[in-house]
Amino acid sequence: MATNIRDVVSWGAVIPELMLTDVAQATASARALCAGGLRVMEISLRSHDAAACIEAVRKAVPDAVVGAGTLTRAVEFATADRAGALFGATPGLTPDLAAASRGARFPLMPGVMTPTDVLTARNAGFMVQKLFSAYPQGFSNQLDGLQATFPDVVFVPSGAMTAEVAAQCLSRSNVPCVAGTWAALKTFIDRADWPRVEAWARDAAAMGR
Repeated sequence: MATNIRDVVSWGAVIPELMLTDVAQATASARALCAGGLRVMEISLRSHDAAACIEAVRKAVPDAVVGAGTLTRAVEFATADRAGALFGATPGLTPDLAAASRGARFPLMPGVMTPTDVLTARNAGFMVQKLFSAYPQGFSNQLDGLQATFPDVVFVPSGAMTAEVAAQCLSRSNVPCVAGTWAALKTFIDRADWPRVEAWARDAAAMGR
């Protein structure tokens, strides 16, 4: 299944960023999220079992569009490739990460925080960028400034996300979706409360409507 990063970020208002501990938890989470209307999800490679979780979701939940998050070393692109990741995300962009992305079978969404980061990523050909902020409540002003300077780039705000911040971000024309960690979702997954995960996903999917 070939993916284009612009397609990926258009398939839902929210991309949950997940830290998963085992394949059973990963497949159950993916099924519940898809049932609630969120097909796209990102599994962070910070977990020891992250690659196995990505592979398990690809095999068990064909509707899920699962990406590899927190790619910080070039060698991790090969790991994500073998696991079957359909997209990747980095917290920043270095020359070795950009080079590794060109050899990967999946598209990359690099992380940016400053105008210099945006310029660097755009010059490397990345027109969809994950936007981090030290103060998520300040996303709105930051997005307005970036839109004026970089009208050809779209941003996916990411971080410790709340419904209020997500709604503010999604009101901007240069934001196709938001990504991040959500305290409630983590609690439901940790408790294996899959009906609550599905209900949470249904509410999150409705944010972009």
